Amino acid sequence: MQKLSLSQSLQQKLSPQQIQFIKLLQVPTAELEARVEEELEVNPALEEGAEEKEFDQQDDTQEEYESDEPNIEEYLHDDYSGYKMQGDGSSTEDDDKELPISVGTTLHEQLITQLGYLKLNDREHLIGEQIIGSIDADGYVRRDLEAIVNDLAFSQSIETDTEELENILFKVQNFDPPGIGARSLQECLLLQLERKDPEEEINRISYDIIDLCFNEFSKKHYDRIARKLSIQDEELLKVAIYAITKLNPKPGGSGDELVKTQYLIPDFLLSNNNGKLELTLNSRNAPELRVSRSYADMLQAYDKSNKKDKKLKETVSFIKQKLDSAKWFIDAIRQRQQTLLNTMQAIINFQYDYFLEGDEAKLRPMILKDIADTIKMDISTVSRVANSKSIQTEFGIFPLKYFFSEGIATDTGEDVSSREVKNRLKEFIDNEDKKKPLSDDKLEKLLKGQGYNIARRTVAKYREQLNIPVARLRKEL
Repeated sequence: MQKLSLSQSLQQKLSPQQIQFIKLLQVPTAELEARVEEELEVNPALEEGAEEKEFDQQDDTQEEYESDEPNIEEYLHDDYSGYKMQGDGSSTEDDDKELPISVGTTLHEQLITQLGYLKLNDREHLIGEQIIGSIDADGYVRRDLEAIVNDLAFSQSIETDTEELENILFKVQNFDPPGIGARSLQECLLLQLERKDPEEEINRISYDIIDLCFNEFSKKHYDRIARKLSIQDEELLKVAIYAITKLNPKPGGSGDELVKTQYLIPDFLLSNNNGKLELTLNSRNAPELRVSRSYADMLQAYDKSNKKDKKLKETVSFIKQKLDSAKWFIDAIRQRQQTLLNTMQAIINFQYDYFLEGDEAKLRPMILKDIADTIKMDISTVSRVANSKSIQTEFGIFPLKYFFSEGIATDTGEDVSSREVKNRLKEFIDNEDKKKPLSDDKLEKLLKGQGYNIARRTVAKYREQLNIPVARLRKEL
């Protein structure tokens, strides 16, 4: 038997303006110009340009639309016509210049060029292109060869098998950069070692270590390698190990993203004016935007015509929608600017002593909630700012998330930043005896000896965050 029941629930739904604001808040300065250009392309009611004089006032006796029609007055006289955002000073010609970019080619293009040097028939060339297309950003072919065979059958109507595919893969693996097209780290290192002079003993030993003792090498069991390869000379083994560590584990690491590099553009600029910290937004955050004069004039003209015409109503509705969108976008840009300034100023106030001198020891423990409570905004808003923005100071450019850290209690009852503890941890590891590296237990005792109340599992967590391996893997001969 079916039963009907009523239930009431409270849900929060974001308005179009809020969605616009959230999206824009996440955009870093370097990408804001492209985002503004995109909006200008899709909305003819939005224009670039400096402030113009206000539109002419309409006669108060002018007939209004009926109750279901849009009110024109609000579009002709508002705070957004000729809206100009304020940045870090007057605009200059430099503000309009494109970001400096070094032009280059992609790894994919480099490999396709090298493929053209091989004497392949059309079929083999297509298979080679498919293999190159399967190479990931690190330079590896991690896709199973059977899957690539299927890809060729479906996308190129080429029937092949793994044997033919592997033969062409071997040709690609001879391309530059060395190690490209490998299917594993072991194969990647072997491909690089194969290019070295086999007459040199060090190269032969290095190759044998990776070929025959890769598992032992990855675990740093050097004594087992020496026994397995019958290497009596410890110094010779050490030199061979060192030669292997100089190989490139990610041959495509600088390639498949464009070799074109965009320079880092800070979102904030901080200057120290005789002990007074002055914060400004990068001027690129202040585009000159306004609502289109011609669109507003068009709406005014339609107001004087026959308001009963159906097509006219549709036209007016379209114009109103575009004007709404332009106003919302300008408002979202303005909110973005104000939120960025409020958030960054709160961070500076919290970490004032650090920003005066750049002394990392003066960084206070600070979490997102501290700033959110200060500026009376949601933690998620602060997180969006902190995760995508950076500030230029007199001692370098830093991502905002650099200034956030949890607190660790000390013997004196004070809280210190976890970054300070990480620095002490790194110092201990940098200065340890590499033949007998410090375990996490020993590191915990050393840190407690310095007055930091820290658990062993926290030591392990900080060590991992610093990308430092466990003691066993730090051991050297």
